[in-house]
Amino acid sequence: MSLRIVYGRAGSGKSHFILNEIKSRIEENSDRTLILLVPEQFSFQAEKNLVSVTKSGGILKTEVLSFQRMAYRVFNETGGITYPHIHPAGKSMIIYQILNKISDSFRVFAGTCQQEGFVDTISTLITELKRYNVTPKMLGDAIDALDTDNPLREKLAEINLIYSEFEFLITKRYRDPDDDLTLAARKIADSTLYDDAEIWIDGFISFTPQEYKIIGELLKKACRVTISLCTDTLENGAASEADVFAPVRNVYRKLKKLARDNSVVIESPVLFGESMRFKRSAELEHLEKNFYAFPYETLDKEMEDISLFAANNIFSEIEAAACDIIRLCRDHSMRFRDIAVIAGNLPAYEKLIELIFSDYEIPYFIDRKVEINNHPLVRLLMSMMDIFLDNWSYEAVFRYLKTGLTGLDQNSIDRLENYVLACGIRGSYWTREKPWDMSPELIPEDRYLDEKQRELYEINDIRNRVVKPLLDFRNKTRGKRTATEFCTGIFEFLCDLNTPETIEKSIDYFRESGELNLANEYSQVWNIVMEVLDQTVEVLGDESYSLEGFSKILKVGLAEYKIGTIPAAVDQVIVGSVDRSKSHEIKAMFLLGVNDGVFPSTALIEGILSDQDRSVLKDMGIELASDTKTQAFDEQYLVYRTLTVAGDYLRISWPVGDSEGKTMRPSIIVSRLQRLFPGIIQHSDLIQSSPEEFDMETIPKQKPAFRKLITSLRQKADGKNISPAWKDVL
Repeated sequence: MSLRIVYGRAGSGKSHFILNEIKSRIEENSDRTLILLVPEQFSFQAEKNLVSVTKSGGILKTEVLSFQRMAYRVFNETGGITYPHIHPAGKSMIIYQILNKISDSFRVFAGTCQQEGFVDTISTLITELKRYNVTPKMLGDAIDALDTDNPLREKLAEINLIYSEFEFLITKRYRDPDDDLTLAARKIADSTLYDDAEIWIDGFISFTPQEYKIIGELLKKACRVTISLCTDTLENGAASEADVFAPVRNVYRKLKKLARDNSVVIESPVLFGESMRFKRSAELEHLEKNFYAFPYETLDKEMEDISLFAANNIFSEIEAAACDIIRLCRDHSMRFRDIAVIAGNLPAYEKLIELIFSDYEIPYFIDRKVEINNHPLVRLLMSMMDIFLDNWSYEAVFRYLKTGLTGLDQNSIDRLENYVLACGIRGSYWTREKPWDMSPELIPEDRYLDEKQRELYEINDIRNRVVKPLLDFRNKTRGKRTATEFCTGIFEFLCDLNTPETIEKSIDYFRESGELNLANEYSQVWNIVMEVLDQTVEVLGDESYSLEGFSKILKVGLAEYKIGTIPAAVDQVIVGSVDRSKSHEIKAMFLLGVNDGVFPSTALIEGILSDQDRSVLKDMGIELASDTKTQAFDEQYLVYRTLTVAGDYLRISWPVGDSEGKTMRPSIIVSRLQRLFPGIIQHSDLIQSSPEEFDMETIPKQKPAFRKLITSLRQKADGKNISPAWKDVL
């Protein structure tokens, strides 16, 4: 039983060392179980890397696991795998129910407990408490130890009231997935899965107390546990606590204490000093070594591998990046898969990236999780209930109809909408038995009577097709009904609309059209909606609600789900956010939106527990997640890791103005790079170049070329000079 630490700066070869060591064990026909433990979001890429190094034998003889998957493996052997888990939707619904029941007793949270988002805030806090092994009893002891006039006492008392009630309701029938790692840590002792195993842990920045517990149990079982850490030294020495590697060195101290507490041998650490990733670029190697160094060295030369670009706006920033991506692939033999695009604020960029990259014929994959609230199926359900809650308002009815899942064609919806707007139809007019007989201007007076009647007949037929399934649902759910009755009514309503068949046809269409991500999205959302209905019946089945109350419950449950996609092809540019920048081996990195306050982020939110609250609890022996000061230091490490992903080329860009025309400043990263590299040139599109300076690099594909041609034609019509290149075209 031993612990070995493998450490070195970014790109020094730690992961390669681990993969090659696994390869050696396979070639030696080792009888030991081989385990590679990685973060959940990188498990797929870790499997690809393992297969790449070890060929087909690697994936057969080595298990690539996350901590959660490891817990499932332990439960599968020792018992507990079939115990019903509460899903995120069910968890939020229970918290919502608790808040409704006990909110009258609140003083601290009296004004916020009914606000939208508070359920999610409490759910996140409970998850944090569990990950840090804080029980309701521990909180209760802390409350008792505080002075009666301490404001934290009352806040903790209300938090503990919610937490205790949640635990009481959960433990009767379910297990919270947030408890899995704690339970798995207790059960590893009874498991034989990891007896005398060799385990490698790679890709982690830090660990939660739950994960430390599992590592402690693995240390007692395995013959050796190897953990990689990204740092230049393991001991603080003269380094400041604000040093970029300080959080990693803190991890090492905890691991060392863990090994000693369990009487595990600590092997001599393995240091990787030379850079493997940056061997083709002296500039990027200099950046890695000096970006957070003090004092730092400068590299005064003409820059080729690092560039800066100040854009007029987000659109031109992405467009300039697209041109540069095509240049790299055309002139430097790069593949699209060798390139990554990282945005400081991905939600602000993703739609424009989709538009511009499609125009420039750049295949891309956006690594993101999307909320399902805007999916047509979810909008169908929520707008259906809004119709009754808003008394058949125009907005609710046509929000429902325009989901495309009601069985009506677009022409029928348009005709109905025009008639409703012209006649001002609202409320009970939709459900009255008498047919609509108004003849607005859209039915001309000079028409023959039978034509008018036929038009009105068709309008009423469309109206009846809209109203019938809605009234059928409402008749089943009038007054107070149980959650089970509401869920049954919703499922029958979807079947009346033939929604399952419509969704299936949409999935088939997307697959045939090659839009695999949309096909996957529709499939996931249908399964999620069914899962939420099942969870609602399981958790709240016998509880009675009004339609408004049930609508809020369902909305809370659906808000917990996000859907992810997988790459549909191999040769694609990976687009992601800074917190998911670790990927396969990248040659070129485009870092967009490097603005002040965006990257590094200054939007550090304390949450329910302030920094002072966390400090008080820490002094009482209750450690929780980082306060905002520590988060700021962690953000430094995130900057370092992002800047050191690419091995050949790095392009940093930022817009000088947002969509509203407000000025945006470049990040401190830009000025730091300009000090490190005095010869670096900042390119820009802020000043329009003269026609004679026309750059052919800006029109590498047909669509952008046509768009710029139209702009030039407009300039020519205004009497301005245009490039000779466009004159040749004309």
